[in-house]
Amino acid sequence: MSTHAKRERLLLADLLESSGPAAPTLCDGWTTRDLAAHLVVREHRTDAAGGILFKPLRPRLDRVQAEYLEKPYEELLQLIRTGPPRLSPYALKQVDEAANTVEFFIHAEDVRRAAPDWTPRELDPVFADALWSRIERLARVVGRKSPVGLVVRRPDGRTAVARRGTPVVTVTGEPGELTLFLFGRQGVADVELEGEQDAVAKLRQAKLGI
Repeated sequence: MSTHAKRERLLLADLLESSGPAAPTLCDGWTTRDLAAHLVVREHRTDAAGGILFKPLRPRLDRVQAEYLEKPYEELLQLIRTGPPRLSPYALKQVDEAANTVEFFIHAEDVRRAAPDWTPRELDPVFADALWSRIERLARVVGRKSPVGLVVRRPDGRTAVARRGTPVVTVTGEPGELTLFLFGRQGVADVELEGEQDAVAKLRQAKLGI
């Protein structure tokens, strides 16, 4: 496992442990146990994980997820910490870094920001740049469901177009906050939105993300 993904993996596992199995998250009513089971199934049961993206495969995913929900919480956390099995695609360093850096960052914030006393996490510049590079590559994918034109902008002025169209809303924030916004966490992302009032309201309610 490479640097960013490994660090976020361990941070997320620690958050899940300290929160306990019944804590709320920002994931569609999931508890921390639900989230932990999801993370393990995603890496350890590639035969079922396709249901995350493809609805026809969802029934199998739901059955496997239910099986993992019955496992001891401590076992799920250990599986998250130790990472994917050797034959999993996620065992490849390039895949781990590309797929898990954002995944684990977002889910760590799903745990942190579901608590009443959360504060924004200050990211080191190298990690912030790593998240920005992923935004640049994924912006059109995660912004495709936006009902309005969508541009994201860092405080230093660098921008990425998530969806072409008018009216346009420009969302400004640090890379971590923009990542959360683009992946459907608009309600907790510390960003500023500029644009027509109706367009801004529509964007806040849109189902962004993969």
